[in-house]
Amino acid sequence: MIRLTWVQPEDLIGHELRQAAEDGRHPADGGDGRVARIAERWHAAGGHDAPPRAGASTGQAAHLRGLAEDLLDELAAIPSPLAEQEPSDLAGITAHWPAERPGRVPVDRERILAAWQGRAAGCVLGKPVEKLPREAIREIAEATGNWPLRSWFTAEGLPEEIARRWPWNRRSAVNSLAENIDGIPEDDDLNYPLLALSVLRRHGREFTTEQVAGLWLDELPAGRTFTAERVAYRNLLDGLEIPQVATYRNPFREWIGALIRTDVYGWTNPGDPWTAAEHAWRDARLTHTANGLYGAMFAAAMCARSLAAGSALEVVEAGLAVIPPASRLARAVRQAVEDASSLASFEEVVDRLYQRHGHLHWVHTINNAAVVAAALVHARDFTTAIAGAVAAGWDTDSAGATAGSVAGALWGVPEQWRMRDSLASSLTGFDGISLTELGGWTHDLGLR
Repeated sequence: MIRLTWVQPEDLIGHELRQAAEDGRHPADGGDGRVARIAERWHAAGGHDAPPRAGASTGQAAHLRGLAEDLLDELAAIPSPLAEQEPSDLAGITAHWPAERPGRVPVDRERILAAWQGRAAGCVLGKPVEKLPREAIREIAEATGNWPLRSWFTAEGLPEEIARRWPWNRRSAVNSLAENIDGIPEDDDLNYPLLALSVLRRHGREFTTEQVAGLWLDELPAGRTFTAERVAYRNLLDGLEIPQVATYRNPFREWIGALIRTDVYGWTNPGDPWTAAEHAWRDARLTHTANGLYGAMFAAAMCARSLAAGSALEVVEAGLAVIPPASRLARAVRQAVEDASSLASFEEVVDRLYQRHGHLHWVHTINNAAVVAAALVHARDFTTAIAGAVAAGWDTDSAGATAGSVAGALWGVPEQWRMRDSLASSLTGFDGISLTELGGWTHDLGLR
C-alpha cells in the first residue's frame, strides 16, 4: 500500500489543528472554542495528532478519511483573529510601504554568481543532516573534528554507534558528504530558483500566478514537491482556481516552501527589495498565505538588497521592511536580530530561538526565517553564516541555502565551498547546467 505523503486528509487534520493554535483560532489564543471541540471529535474517533517529522502516518486512520475531510472544512470556516494584522492580499501587505522607492542598481555578474554559488553550498552542507535534531548535528560534527562547522560533513572517522543513532538523510548521504560530492546534487531548494528563472524568461517581469502554476504543471514533477507545494499541485489537478489552490485543505500554507522559491526575484531586482517582494508574492500566493507569503517576500527582499548592501544587518532590515510589522514573522525576526547583535555565543542565540519557536514544525517559515536572520547578523564571513544556519537544526538545507544566497552576495564564496560547476536537476533543460550560465541569465534578466 502506498501512503502518499502530505495529502492524506487523516494526516492533514493534525497539522491543521496545530495551525489553528498558531494563528489564534484556538481557545487559548482568543478563539471561541470551536477548534477545541473539533479536536475532541477527532481524538474521540481515534484520530492521531500530526506526525512530528514524517509526511504520512502508517495508515491506521485511513478509515477516518471522511471525518477528516469534514473537519478540515469546518476548521477552514473559522476565521483567524490575526487576519487583520496578517493580511494575504497584496494591497494589505504593502499598505505600510513608502510611496517612493528606489529602483534597481547595476550589479556585476560575479556578485550574482557568488549568490548562486552560496545558495548551492549552503544547501549541500545541510542536505545530509536534514531531519536530524540540533544535538545530533553537533555530535556528528564533533566526532569527526568538524565543530564548530567549517567544512562539509563526512562519514570518515564517524564512530559506528553515532552513525547508528543519528543516520544521515537517506537520499543525500550518497552525494552530499565530503567524500562523495561530485558537482551539485539535485534539491528542491535549487529546482525552485530554476523555475523562477524560467517564469521570468518565458513570461517577463509582468508574469502572473497563473503562469507560475502553468509552468509547474509543464515542468515540475509532482514527486519533487512537498508539503504546501504538493497540496497545491493536487488542488490544481482537481481544477481549483487561485487563490483557493493555496488554501483548500492546506495546513502547510505557512511553512517554508515559498521562502525557498524566491531568491531569483531578488537577484533580478538588485537593490530594489520592493519589486523583488512583489514578484515573490505573485509566486508564493499559489501555495501560501500570511506568514508563508511573508517568508517568500522577506527572502526575495534580502536577496535584492544583498547585491548592493554593505552589511548583513542592512540586508535583514530590507527584508523586514517589506512584510507587515505586526506579523508573527516580523516579531520573530526582530527578536532574532536583537539576540544575534547582543550575544557573543551563537549557541546561546539558537537556545533562545528554540525557547520561543521550538513548538513549531521543523519546516515552518517563522523559526527558519528567524534562524537565517540570526545566522547572517551574527556571522563574520560566509562560512560562519551557512554553518550557523545549518547547525541550528531545523530545515538545514533550506536555511543553509537562503543564508548562503545572502552571504555569497555579501562576502563571496571561498574556494572550499565551490563544487564542480554542474547542477543536477529533473527539470527539462537544466540537468548539468553550470551556475556560471545561470548567473549570466540572472544578470541579464535584471537589466530588462
